[in-house]
Order: sequence, then C-alpha cells, then structure tokens
Amino acid sequence: MSLENFFASPWKSSHKTYRESALAISPAPEYANSEVLLASLYRVIGYDDVKEGSIPGAGRDLEQRLQKLRDRRQASPEGTTLGVDTWNTLLHGVLESPKLPNQSAKRFLQVTPLVPSVALVSGSARLAGNPWSPGVLVRKMVWLGSRNEAAASTLWKDLFVALGVGQDDDVFARWLEQETLAWGIRSPWKLAPVPPSDVSSFAGEDFDGIDFMPARQFAKDLRSVIQAKGSMTRRQWTSLLEALLRLAMVAHVTWLCDVQVGIWRCLSNALEGKGPFGSAGARAQVFPASAQYMTYGGKALNGLKDKASSYLAARLGINSFLWSLDSINMPYEGNISSSSDIAALCEHVRNNQGALQALQLASHIEELRDREARALSCNKGIGANMLEFARHSLGQRITAVQLLKGYDQGYVLKKKGSSPSSPWVVSLGPVAVLALVHCALAGMGGPRSIHRLAQHLAAYGIAVDRYDIARNDLGQQLRMLGLVLDSPDAESGMLLLPPFLAPTLAEDDK
Repeated sequence: MSLENFFASPWKSSHKTYRESALAISPAPEYANSEVLLASLYRVIGYDDVKEGSIPGAGRDLEQRLQKLRDRRQASPEGTTLGVDTWNTLLHGVLESPKLPNQSAKRFLQVTPLVPSVALVSGSARLAGNPWSPGVLVRKMVWLGSRNEAAASTLWKDLFVALGVGQDDDVFARWLEQETLAWGIRSPWKLAPVPPSDVSSFAGEDFDGIDFMPARQFAKDLRSVIQAKGSMTRRQWTSLLEALLRLAMVAHVTWLCDVQVGIWRCLSNALEGKGPFGSAGARAQVFPASAQYMTYGGKALNGLKDKASSYLAARLGINSFLWSLDSINMPYEGNISSSSDIAALCEHVRNNQGALQALQLASHIEELRDREARALSCNKGIGANMLEFARHSLGQRITAVQLLKGYDQGYVLKKKGSSPSSPWVVSLGPVAVLALVHCALAGMGGPRSIHRLAQHLAAYGIAVDRYDIARNDLGQQLRMLGLVLDSPDAESGMLLLPPFLAPTLAEDDK
C-alpha cells in the first residue's frame, strides 16, 4: 500500500507499524453485551481451536439435533441425565439470556455463560460474518496492565483456573458442565497458547511513570475478583466478573483514544521542529495524568463520542505520517509501543522535517479530515461501532420481554426515564457496586473511608464527589446492600464495609 492508496481509502488498512503497536485499539470494538464479553473470554483463554464465527452455527446445530430428537420422540444421548424436553426447557428457560427488542423475532440460541462449555454454542457478538473477539482485548489488557511478562502470565493462568469448573464450584455448575459435554458440545478445555506478537507489556519506566492507566487497575481488580470466587456461587461470581469486564474494557478503549490523540499531538509538534525530546517528555505529553470520561449521575455517551471522534482524527494523522515517511524513502523502522518509541519517531520526523513539509503533509491531512467528516462524527464505520460497544457494554440491557427488564444488574449506565429517547446516565447497578466496593477494599481487611470508592471509580475515569455519595443513588445502593456503616467520624458520615472476605494481594499486584 502506498501513501496515495491510503489517502484514497484511509480506513481500509492501517500502516503495519501502527497496526502492530501495543497502543493501537485492536481488535476494533463492536457490539458486545456483558455476557458476550465473558463468553468470548472463555473461548480465547481455553478453546484455542474454536473461532468466534463458528459459534452461531454450533448453536443452530444443537437446536436442530434437539428438534429431531423431539420430533422422533427419541431418548437423550448416552451419558445425559435429562430428557430431551427437559434439556430444551433448561436451555430456553432457566439458562436463556434475554434478547433485545430488535431480536425478538429471531431464532438463535442465547444462554447465560455460566460455564465454559455453553460458550461453544452461544455468546457471539454477531450471528453472521466474522465477529470481533472481545476476549483478545481482555488478554491484551492483562499484559499491558501487568508489571512484566511473568506477572501477566501468572494472572492469565490463574484466571484460566478460576474460569474452569472444578471441585470448588457449586453443584449446579459442575452438573451443568458435565451435562453440556454429554450432549455433544465437545472441545478440550485447556489453556490456549498466547501468541507473543499479540501481547505486549510496558517497559518499567512507563509502567511506573504513567499515573493513569485503567488496564493496570483492571489487572489488580481481576486478581481480587479471582480470589473472591470461593465466597459465592458460580452465578454470583460470573456476574461479578462481567461487571468488572464491562467497565474496565470501555475505560481502557477510551484511554487508548486519549493516548492516540497524544501521539498525534507529538508528531504535529515534531513536524514544526518542536518537542517532545526524550522518553520522559513523550510520556508526559502522550499519557494522561488523570481523566474524567464520565460523571456519576451525568450523561455519558456524548463525552465518549467526542473521545472516539478525536481518536479517529488522530488515527488519520498518525498513519499519514508513517505512510509519508515511506513515500520519501525514509521509513520509520521502530515500534510505537512505549514513550521511548514515540520519542524516537518524533526525532525521525524532525530529521526529515524538510522532506515532509515539501509533501505538504499538514494540508493533505486537513483535506483528508474534511473529506472524512461523516466518519469522524461517528455516524458510521469505526466510530459508530465504538459507540455501540460502549453503549451495550456499559448500559443496562433493554429486554424484549418486560418481565425480564431486571435481568441485568451489573450495569454502569441506565436510562433516565422510560422513553426510548431518554438519555443514558451513569448509575451503577447492584452487582457493579458489589464488584467495585470489593475491589476498592481488597487487602484492607476492614472498613475504610468512602473516599476509597471515589478514588477507585476515578481510576476508571468516573468522577464522583465523595460528599455527594451519601445523597445520590450510589449511597442508596450502598445502604441497601449493607456495604456502608454510618459514622459521624468518617468522611461524608459513611464507612465502606467489605462485602466478602478480603483477599491478600500477591506482591506483583500491589
């Protein structure tokens, strides 16, 4: 691909250096609800031979086998404990996950990903084509948020063990895993190899020098959730994990949008002969010291839309620089995965400033942005997909059946009103509150100030005034769940109480 081809079709293919960066948003997010996130994670971590696109077909095959057995009044397969009709009722009743209003007329298998085996027939982001794999994004977050390769590998293996069904799981989960496998849903559950080219960890100076990084907080919180598994049923634990995944993944993607804008700003300055100079300067300009993506009780999607739009503009600019360097026969040979890499790229741009200016690069980028205004407004393409990801991952699920509207309790956003046009506002569901309070107090061993919860939410880009918690719906949720102790000696008159036995963090996770 050449510079001319890129300008003609800027979204078709990114430059190889940009595409392989640990700071690129890859895989590109699309629609996914919380159960799709977990089901994909099962497949990525434990089913190496299963592809996302094969899941809808596997679900249809199971449905067809069941229908044939029911039509012919045949017995269940050998090794099963349920009759055909009972197993069908379990899949379409007890385990069925509510469909969206626009899916009510569609026939497909959609069940709660309670155990790994059901993820082999349900939980794909799309029913046709080549859906994206949210589990790959989770894996990248584990590596980027861990101090080093060894810490990331250990956390990933511990997550695999926790996601598997063992003797410490409740009776229903152990029975369901065995029953599902007996019905012919078979694939070996084993730790899938991690492609070295697919993950990357930060250098020590970046890991310690970046003040705000949702992936780092996610890695710590994931350890806390894993260690809490023995305190609850399998269903309670998977709900807790889903709540953490949906907030952390959206925060991480939004953080990457900020990082991309920072890289673009550095390159623009370098084209004018300015800094940053050195890795410390690049780190200060590229990585935000703090961020406020959402405000508790406030509207959320417009702010996320602005972040996505800024990212798309930055993506055009960064790729334009890389393709332009190729066109003047001065390609950049390094990576764009750390502050030192970005500093080196900026130095390379400064060294070739004259040739790049002769290409009228800045004016070409402006023309490209004007031409792609609709895409940059997130009305179609990548930006629209990113907004759909954020909306469905964070938002409480709107169900086709009104009786099931309370099914989703791990949400971060909810509708402010019953009208379809009502805005989405930041308001944590009960399961999300439990998950975040548990993670905020992990390793504390007792009550702590409500300020810890406000700090924990800020680590994911959610701003909340700790003095407002006592009066808003978050305070009501905390009281209803028995997670606070009213104390006149505490800030805001409230102390947080740990919902489960407090785990002890491993040294690498502190």
